[in-house]
Amino acid sequence: MSRPPFPPFDAETAAQKARMAEDAWNSREPARVALAYTPDSRWRNRSEFLQGREAIEAFLTRKWAKELDYRLIKEVWAFRDNRIAVRFAYEWHDDSGSWFRSYGNENWEFDEQGLMRLRIASINDLPIKPDERKYHWPLGRRPDDHPSLNDLGL
Repeated sequence: MSRPPFPPFDAETAAQKARMAEDAWNSREPARVALAYTPDSRWRNRSEFLQGREAIEAFLTRKWAKELDYRLIKEVWAFRDNRIAVRFAYEWHDDSGSWFRSYGNENWEFDEQGLMRLRIASINDLPIKPDERKYHWPLGRRPDDHPSLNDLGL
């Protein structure tokens, strides 16, 4: 299995890879998202360490059961060879209706087939009021004309 674009990345292909990841995560389909990673992919997500697609799928299933109405924007921060660094922000609410904006950075490393073999994520959550939300598109893919993180001042 392969997942173009392939490394080494340039500005265009790094941005394409980030948007593809954003679109997949906004689908909130754990099995679909897990296919972008190598079978033995390693993750650090906050304080949790995972390895393999099954663990990734289980993690995402738990995540989206807790983080309701999840909407995400990712942007490339830097790239080189087979690595991409992104920054992101996503909004979600818990089952009591409390809203949050989660900010973070991810470091990605890809194999020659374009699958991610390493993901290191650092994330912070900020409680927000419902009227402070900035992401209002229908669940799913962010519309192409929606403001970016920079445009939103994030």
